[in-house]
Amino acid sequence: MSIPFSILDLAPIGDGQTVADAITNSKALAQSAEANGYQRIWLAEHHGMRGIASAATAVMLAAIGGATHKIRIGSGGVMLPNHAPLVIAEQFGTLAEMFPGRVDLGLGRAPGTDMATARALRRNLGGPVDSYPEDVEELQGYLADENKIKPIIAMPGQGTKVPIWLLGSSLYSAQLAAHMGLPFSFASHFAPEMLLEALNIYRDNFRPSEQLDKPYVSAGVMASVAETDEVAKYHFTSAQIKFAHLRRNANRPFPAPVKDLQSAVAAAEMPMINQALRYAMVGAPDTVAKRLEQFIELTGVDEVIFSFPLHDPKARLKAVELTAGIDLMLKQSWH
Repeated sequence: MSIPFSILDLAPIGDGQTVADAITNSKALAQSAEANGYQRIWLAEHHGMRGIASAATAVMLAAIGGATHKIRIGSGGVMLPNHAPLVIAEQFGTLAEMFPGRVDLGLGRAPGTDMATARALRRNLGGPVDSYPEDVEELQGYLADENKIKPIIAMPGQGTKVPIWLLGSSLYSAQLAAHMGLPFSFASHFAPEMLLEALNIYRDNFRPSEQLDKPYVSAGVMASVAETDEVAKYHFTSAQIKFAHLRRNANRPFPAPVKDLQSAVAAAEMPMINQALRYAMVGAPDTVAKRLEQFIELTGVDEVIFSFPLHDPKARLKAVELTAGIDLMLKQSWH
């Protein structure tokens, strides 16, 4: 008994680092993920954020695919309301032809940015309150074997049948994924409140589809894994400071770690941060193995998708390697 481990990469632009550094680091991360047996690596679409380099998600995925050989690559996710479904079908259809059998298309319904930037993305903010389900169906139609959106053709795209996932941090996407018979990934790495309720709704209401015959769910956790608990906690201060920045609406590069967290984060901010990061896996491998086993037992997820919010690229690669070793520890304990 074991479940796949995967990675969600935000292509962090660290304080003192450049966008070019972030892209180089993401390629190195993907290569390490592949070498260490991870199932897939996804990149997330965010716009206007000084600490994230993956705004042009499909372009980044082309680079990641070219730097690897077999690991699955995909979006975690593309924010579909920002785009015409045809454009996404063409982008991911192209990726599917470049990297056959390796591409996933994870979709979200949030803008992934502020409203001013959302308007600059040419979103139809004056349109229907929520055309997301129809947009997902339209996208599926473009990627199908036979064109279902006649007379429009997605080329590349048609016939690639790129697997679609729905992503979410609330009950809405759980219900929609169940209704459409699609795999579901819950963003418990930053929004854990509705995790268990969303998983129950998804499983209880799942309807088999052409893509998927039974429920399949992954859930996100942040991870900082190092040789000792102390070193892991030190590197994780970057994520804690980043959450404080988000609360303050401070748009800054991804922060470097600090030895004294109280020097960067006010005591009043810590309850919110601890609540948001309650499922974070921070510590040495044996410490994290115990927490991870509890998380898997609690949720019954089919796959765990880790994000490694570490400022130091070498520490991030080490965390990827050590976390892969935890998979072997879990296998031994389950046997």
